[in-house]
Amino acid sequence: MPSGGIGKATALALAKRGCSIAVHYHRNAEEATKLVAALGVKAAAFQADLSSYDEARWLHAEVVRELGHPDILYNNSGMTGTRIGPRGDIGDMSVDEFERTWRTNTGTAYLLTQLCIPHMEEQKWGRIIFCSSVAAGTGGVIGPHYASSKSAMHGLVHWIAQRYAKDGIASTCNAVAPALIVGTTMMANPPDEHKRLIPVGRFGQPEEIASIVELLVLNAYMTNKRTPSGSTESVPQIVVGDGGMQPTAF
Repeated sequence: MPSGGIGKATALALAKRGCSIAVHYHRNAEEATKLVAALGVKAAAFQADLSSYDEARWLHAEVVRELGHPDILYNNSGMTGTRIGPRGDIGDMSVDEFERTWRTNTGTAYLLTQLCIPHMEEQKWGRIIFCSSVAAGTGGVIGPHYASSKSAMHGLVHWIAQRYAKDGIASTCNAVAPALIVGTTMMANPPDEHKRLIPVGRFGQPEEIASIVELLVLNAYMTNKRTPSGSTESVPQIVVGDGGMQPTAF
């Protein structure tokens, strides 16, 4: 559970439900320590660079050692990298940065999921939630590295949901896809004109995304969704939080 923005709001929401919380941070130790103190439940902060698979393995091992095996995994850590925008030149995005973005946003999330599932399967209960983005369905405003790293999560979510949620075994697996959420690294000082893009006429708050995550934790029946029309075509389990901006993004 990252220590700022949406991660912080989610940690506070789940702590109110009595969950023990493992707070992950990369650089801001002070903010993570303050959050742990404010949660009012059993909690601890863990530093790790999640662009590294070795550090992701270390993070999981330390969480297990201090707090026990995770019953709920919220893969919310990520990076944006260089912003080349929707009209940027693809040549401006190096293969090295593209791969690092994928490794940070999707690769270590996959690894942590892989490490957490055996315990969930053994106890026949668990929740796995990924933080995607509306950019996964639209291309977004950052660049191909970020958008594609988020869309890759959707296939992963769908596979995990079908494999591990069937017959009530192990876990439900879903994702939340936010857009234009203030109080986050991506939206620290958004221009007011961006509000015109949003039908509700305002930016989203981290607490509103946290409430979606809370719903996904509490609801054992929300996994492996199908198209509303009743089609047998499968779609990823993605809950969009964007104020109505992209009703058909996925």
